[in-house]
Amino acid sequence: MPILTRDNLQQHVGQSIGTSSWVDVPQSRIDAFADCTEDRQWIHIDVDRAKRESPFGAPIAHGFLTLSLLPITSYELLGGLKPTKSVNYGLDKLRFMSPVSAGSRVRNHIKLLAAEPREDGWTLLRTENTVEIEGQPKPALVAVSLGLFSWN
Repeated sequence: MPILTRDNLQQHVGQSIGTSSWVDVPQSRIDAFADCTEDRQWIHIDVDRAKRESPFGAPIAHGFLTLSLLPITSYELLGGLKPTKSVNYGLDKLRFMSPVSAGSRVRNHIKLLAAEPREDGWTLLRTENTVEIEGQPKPALVAVSLGLFSWN
């Protein structure tokens, strides 16, 4: 796994940056996300009903909860950049491919698509993030994420 730095970004465009550590998605994390967002649909938080009525046979994480795990996994893989400032700039594409059942583990595979210096001194990083669910053939999501990084 390459260690990205400000000086070697361009050399790694088009390449896999690596795979993050596993992140647990227990029911307690799903419940906390539901409380935070006030999205308390039964398929996420009613364990008994989800086991009984859900097509997935268990409660599932909110799609946006899974998406919200991108920062923690990205910090692990992009830590060598050591910017003085960084901000989330958004997403170009997002697809939720498979539900994440409560109790699952996920990890992020990151590919660097572009590193574009801008006239304002920021560098725009475009990464493809494929969030894998342990033991499942299809990923939870695929997202093209945008981040602005500055070393000024």
